[in-house]
Amino acid sequence: MGVRGCPARLLLPSLLLLSLGLPVLGAPQRLSLICDGRVLERYILEAKEAENVTMGCAEGCNLSENITVPDTKVNFYAWKRMEVGQQAVEVWQGLALLSEAVLRGQALLANSSQPSETLQLHMDRAVSGLRSLTSLLRALGAQKEAISPPVTASAAPLRTFTVDTLCKLFRIYSNFLRGKLKLYTGEACRRGDR
Repeated sequence: MGVRGCPARLLLPSLLLLSLGLPVLGAPQRLSLICDGRVLERYILEAKEAENVTMGCAEGCNLSENITVPDTKVNFYAWKRMEVGQQAVEVWQGLALLSEAVLRGQALLANSSQPSETLQLHMDRAVSGLRSLTSLLRALGAQKEAISPPVTASAAPLRTFTVDTLCKLFRIYSNFLRGKLKLYTGEACRRGDR
């Protein structure tokens, strides 16, 4: 027998899966990952870095079409009064729209005449980051809360607007992570004691 009753032959594959970031049965680490402030801060830092890179960008950062993104403004008074289910709906809707927007931005960048490798790298990181954040939120149970909000929770339609540059797209990405996503995960982690 290996560590804590786990057969030795299963320990190595489990460690390999964990190192790749893949879920392993009986491994509660994914639940607490989003609750570790350093994890979300890493994604925020990447988003802010991408925004900073595109701030000085001129022609190559204009998008050939407008992209719809979620409004990232937070009314803190209203947010604190919202039911958890309403908060989850707003975060999931915003995350879904933001993911679509970043994927569209990635496609537009790839189809541009001379896409910058640096911009492509930041776009790829944003796509990967949004996928990871989606998985982490699922592990936290946010999707379940969003699907079955209390009956009294009448979700308002998601506020949106359009952006026409990569800088604005990355600013929205950064603001969404620092705002609604951070507020929601902070509360969900405290509530769940994770």
